[in-house]
Amino acid sequence: MNKKKFNLSISDILKYFILIFFAFWTLVPLFSCLITALKNVDEYQSTSVMMFPKVWYFKNFADAFVLADMGRAFLNSMIVLVCVLACSIIISSQIAYVLNRFAFPGNSLIRKMFLFATLLPGVAMQVAVYKIMGNLHLINHLYGYIIMMTGTDVISIYIFIQFMENIPVSLDESAIIDGANYFTIYRKIIFPLLRPATVTSCILKGVATYNEYYCANLYLQSKNLRTVAISLYSFTGPLGNQYNLICAGVIISLLPALIVFLFCQKQIYSGITNGAVKG
Repeated sequence: MNKKKFNLSISDILKYFILIFFAFWTLVPLFSCLITALKNVDEYQSTSVMMFPKVWYFKNFADAFVLADMGRAFLNSMIVLVCVLACSIIISSQIAYVLNRFAFPGNSLIRKMFLFATLLPGVAMQVAVYKIMGNLHLINHLYGYIIMMTGTDVISIYIFIQFMENIPVSLDESAIIDGANYFTIYRKIIFPLLRPATVTSCILKGVATYNEYYCANLYLQSKNLRTVAISLYSFTGPLGNQYNLICAGVIISLLPALIVFLFCQKQIYSGITNGAVKG
């Protein structure tokens, strides 16, 4: 019976060591969170966060879901996520189409202004943004939060611009000769070819929107408007924090993203690879 020989060089050993090392430190917080979610209050306070519970307390997940009203929070997050992604993809791709396909005075200035906007920290502009949102009566409204999240997606614009530079202009010229207008060219030719960039943009914008806490906590002040990211704030207070319930809620909040990844990982990997900037 032939035995396969594995010849590992020093570089291969170092590479696998680095991968295992970073995987270990990435999974340790998640493992600790899962263990904490399975403990009752007394056992959490008297044992280490890395010690397995004597009795697995699955009731924490039900308590976290009910007490934090996570059913409504998931519904609010899904409404925000779908609306933000749909509006962001349409608006960003159309802006990229105009900036990439048309030469007009101010084109370069607009691109530079978008780039300058990405360099400004969002927290530093919240005073002005909050005042604008207040004057427009958009605070404490789900549609106001959706509008604000849609209007801050400069990264998607650059993703579409970079990918659109690889689409030949001859396709547009051929369509114009056949009698198509600019909107028809965008809708039937350009946008279908932007699928990899669309997937990449959806991943980046979707993760950021689903995990967004600061603005959601600032602009969605009513309990029935809470998203998943701020629903776990129910277990914090001046008398202490219920970390076992918080960890249970964190595990619950991870499930939708995990399910989407498992069922759509082929499309996700393909979108990231094909949507990369080509030299």
